[in-house]
Amino acid sequence: MPFSHLGLSSALLNAVQARAYQQPTAIQNDVIPSLLAGRDVLATAQTGSGKTAAYCLPILERYLQQKKPAHRTVQTLILVPTRELAVQVGDTLRSLSQAFSQSPKLAVLFGGISINPQMLHLRGGADIVIATPGRLLDLVSKNSLKLDEVSCLVLDEADRMLALGFADELQQVLKLLPAQRQNCFFSATFAPNVTSLAEALLHDPHRVNIPSTEEGKPDILQRAVLVDAKQRTQLLRHLFQSEKWSRVLVFVATKYAADLISTKLRRAHISAEAFHGEQTQGKRSQVISDFKASRVKIVVATDIAARGLDISQLPVVVNYDLPRSSDDYLHRIGRTGRAGEAGIALSFICADAANEAHFRLIEQRHGFKIPREQVPGFEASAESLATTEAIRPQDPNGGIKGKRPNKKDKLRALQKTIGE
Repeated sequence: MPFSHLGLSSALLNAVQARAYQQPTAIQNDVIPSLLAGRDVLATAQTGSGKTAAYCLPILERYLQQKKPAHRTVQTLILVPTRELAVQVGDTLRSLSQAFSQSPKLAVLFGGISINPQMLHLRGGADIVIATPGRLLDLVSKNSLKLDEVSCLVLDEADRMLALGFADELQQVLKLLPAQRQNCFFSATFAPNVTSLAEALLHDPHRVNIPSTEEGKPDILQRAVLVDAKQRTQLLRHLFQSEKWSRVLVFVATKYAADLISTKLRRAHISAEAFHGEQTQGKRSQVISDFKASRVKIVVATDIAARGLDISQLPVVVNYDLPRSSDDYLHRIGRTGRAGEAGIALSFICADAANEAHFRLIEQRHGFKIPREQVPGFEASAESLATTEAIRPQDPNGGIKGKRPNKKDKLRALQKTIGE
């Protein structure tokens, strides 16, 4: 079904064409007509599915059809868990509405920067607000905006919002909204707390669940390279140069690792920057801007970049450290292979029993098996390989956040493996 059959006006169809959207994605086909009809929506879909446009297009259609009051009031509120996702959503709305005869006034609000420019921007009101919960409440407490006329609420990445500890702030925001409104709820997973929130928030929602299919999966080549832990940085340098990668997003476990590895890469005359939560918002924005413009070739990031970061034509993602949860693996590799582009997701498997067991569990949870590779000159030691091949993860929950075996369990498993 083409976009012209979804009920969008000519102004938005022109905007879609200008952005080179070819055909609606599955979630856009399902969500857009329901939101245009005024229904609540409860949606899940794989990363890179086009969900941002799925709700941005109906929001802008609603704006075009509304009478423009003399004083702007917030009609649409989009709540997101991270600064990066807030910026991405704002950019999408701005791009789609730039050719309107009267564009909506957008307010993108998040913490980590001075609140004063945001307060100045809100003078005279705003039509659409995209915000993280904490900064939104700060601005409400300073009387910089009111939410009593919001007619549409979007919760994007609700599971991530609750995981980051925004439950109390979210409840405070909901109390400020009118009872009669349209709600759109997006979540990648539905843990009990997410399900409870959805049930309390939504009225007779249209449920959308886009399963992963071979046709709908992003075109991502997944690779796994066995390597001793101490050789990973040298291997990263080697692959970047030998495979002529134009840009790489590298995921690590800690802020310290992000800073350390990016420093080592710069010493090797490779333009690299760290990206993590302890940086100022100005620094993070500059890193992403430079990365998009290819002024920076490698960004070494914590999982703060696993969601809400949209880098077009990003060819490679590297898991320098494996993610703690199997869901985060999909979110990480989903930064490549977006919008119909092909991508590579490469994971370094440290040649030890625990690392191998953890990656096998990720494979098991997602129903795939990735052949192990070795790169000439960076082969794992024979002793490490023997341990890796021998290990058989016994606990189906081993290695997943909150359910990982303790040190004694790991020692017993290793002793048993050696004994065999």
